[in-house]
Amino acid sequence: MTSAIDPPPPAALRLIATDLDGTLLRDDKTVSDRTVAALAAAEKAGLEVFFVTGRPARWMDVVSDHVHGHGLAICANGAAVADLHADGKLVKVHPLERDIALDVVRTLRAAAPGTSFAVELATGIHYEPVYPPFHLDPGATVAIAEKLLHEETPGTGAPVLKLLAHHAELTPDDFLDLAGTAAGDLASFTRSSPTALLEVSGPGVSKASTLALCCAERGISPAEVVAFGDMPNDVEMLRWAGTSYAMGNAHPAALAAASGRTASNDDDGVAVVIERILAERRTPGSAL
Repeated sequence: MTSAIDPPPPAALRLIATDLDGTLLRDDKTVSDRTVAALAAAEKAGLEVFFVTGRPARWMDVVSDHVHGHGLAICANGAAVADLHADGKLVKVHPLERDIALDVVRTLRAAAPGTSFAVELATGIHYEPVYPPFHLDPGATVAIAEKLLHEETPGTGAPVLKLLAHHAELTPDDFLDLAGTAAGDLASFTRSSPTALLEVSGPGVSKASTLALCCAERGISPAEVVAFGDMPNDVEMLRWAGTSYAMGNAHPAALAAASGRTASNDDDGVAVVIERILAERRTPGSAL
């Protein structure tokens, strides 16, 4: 088991920002009793906790019982802020414009033949016939991306939160590199899946950009934030936070971006650091 490695938690910590899959959640998609207790103790100590994930709001049931205080979560890699106290109602959206999404589709079809697409709307996900099906979303429309992105009247469709692009033959990192080279000037590209599945957001939209906005609204600076993550879609957030930890199971890009490293998700790496933070706060004479 890997213990938390330097740096020490910030002296003026006010907010904990954590990814879910591969980070807060164990591999079986549960939250351990130890982590539940650590989250509750952090809130009791006056620290805000933000879940910051690539998941859509409708897939947040795994942690909705553990959201205290404000009840907000940053979803879809920063494209939406959801109120989990109100059944995942979206309170803010940073959309991918449909014309940009169509340009990305055309560009990736040419650069990586065989790419298939899904479209994550504020109202749910829809995908192409050859795209790996979403068994959690049986009501999805199945059609080509151009049809899924079409609006009868411009501006009347549900906001596009992100575009998903899948390739059956390329490696995940090669696909990300290729897409960034071909269409990186159009949108933001990242990934969080072990397969060649890319997540495409609006230009400049990331976990970090939306977390920064939420923190600014609360008068919280990056130096007062500690962040946790494990995959390329966490890189910007790990760099933005004053203190950040990559999980012991993290992708090399996340390890390089973080200022520290903790135990793996299955070894409760987030709880390890939170417990350390709270213990130092209770230590007489501590700066925390």
